[in-house]
Amino acid sequence: MASYLGDTFAAFESRLFRVLWTGTFLAFIAFFMSTVVQGIVAFDIKGNNEAVGLVVLAQGVAQLLLNPLGGALADRLSKRMVILACQIVITVCFFALALLVITDRITIGFLFAGSFLIGAAFSFLGPARQGLMVELVGPMRRGNAIALSQVALNASRIAGPLLAAATLGIDPIGAAGAYALMGAFYVAAMVCTYKLPATKPAATASSRSIAGEIWTGLVYVRKTPRIRTLIPSYILVIMVGFSYTTVLPGLVEHEMGRKASQITFLLIFNAIGGLIASLGVASLADSKHAQAIYTFMCFLFGAALVGSGLAPGYWWLAGVMFFVGAGGGGFQTLNGAIVSHLTDPAYFGRVMSLTFLAFAASSIFAFPVGLLADQIGERAILVISGAVVCAIVAMFALAGRFERAPAPRPPSLHLTPEPKPDL
Repeated sequence: MASYLGDTFAAFESRLFRVLWTGTFLAFIAFFMSTVVQGIVAFDIKGNNEAVGLVVLAQGVAQLLLNPLGGALADRLSKRMVILACQIVITVCFFALALLVITDRITIGFLFAGSFLIGAAFSFLGPARQGLMVELVGPMRRGNAIALSQVALNASRIAGPLLAAATLGIDPIGAAGAYALMGAFYVAAMVCTYKLPATKPAATASSRSIAGEIWTGLVYVRKTPRIRTLIPSYILVIMVGFSYTTVLPGLVEHEMGRKASQITFLLIFNAIGGLIASLGVASLADSKHAQAIYTFMCFLFGAALVGSGLAPGYWWLAGVMFFVGAGGGGFQTLNGAIVSHLTDPAYFGRVMSLTFLAFAASSIFAFPVGLLADQIGERAILVISGAVVCAIVAMFALAGRFERAPAPRPPSLHLTPEPKPDL
């Protein structure tokens, strides 16, 4: 037992990593509050899935346009300063949305604009935060550090919807209070980031242009076989599979006869499954079994999505959502761990920015999914999405794309030694 706990939480031995992890956890809570609140506010304004998909689309467009740039800057600039700047932007957005709700001026247009700005900030924040985690713990615990960030993500998927439900359910507080609370969480996250020491940019950050940095990152991925197959499969699974969050409000209201706000309890069951799975695989993130478990978790995620579309009632759906969360949390945790071991640290920000494109693609895909759900129903969307996810995973598995053992050292396009953080 002690050995298991030591392996699972190995990266926590670093005090600086604990500080960064705490700030990350607080920011994740605010983010998952926003996914609930934004969707419910949009659905209440227009009363259809199209409105929810449109708001989610804005964040996806921003990330699709800016993620490669965010990855290049993460490898070029101080990661701490990039994180702080992005946290400031997101904080301002949340407080501005709170003010708009209080003054009864909130519209789909304002929600779209806020979602776009938040998505733009995430494009820079995500790669910088992941890269800083790797720098703080060193090469031997890369996978565990990334896995523990997924533990924070999945734990916040429980806390976020709970807090969203609590604030939305109290009339004097409502959506305005929820947005203000999100802003407060980001203020606390900024305090944690401020306490971290500055770090130097990666050794490859030179006189080369930003466009040149992005291009060399793409060339690196193209010349690294396992990364160039792992990333596309991950993007496709996320893009198709995570559309379920768009149709949940409509599914609950149209098919289950309940208020759209009751998706919060479904998301909590989903998050509990994700948290248990991420804790379960965290100790295996640096092992030779990581790839095989990753493939199994992808299949579980797809099969559970099919089950969610077939669930006969609300509480059946809640039970199935546990397995949706377990599969999704498991394969996301292991994807980051596997990529961290395959990637030269000098390219880490740019490679991770490509994995974040999965969520940009998912957000963009949410809009046509919302439109289609209004035509054929939410149940059909979930069944189709789950079946396509299983087909994608099977295609890569049958083609021999998933190898069982991660490479011990990532290939490199240069002879630059691994940079050390300026701590």
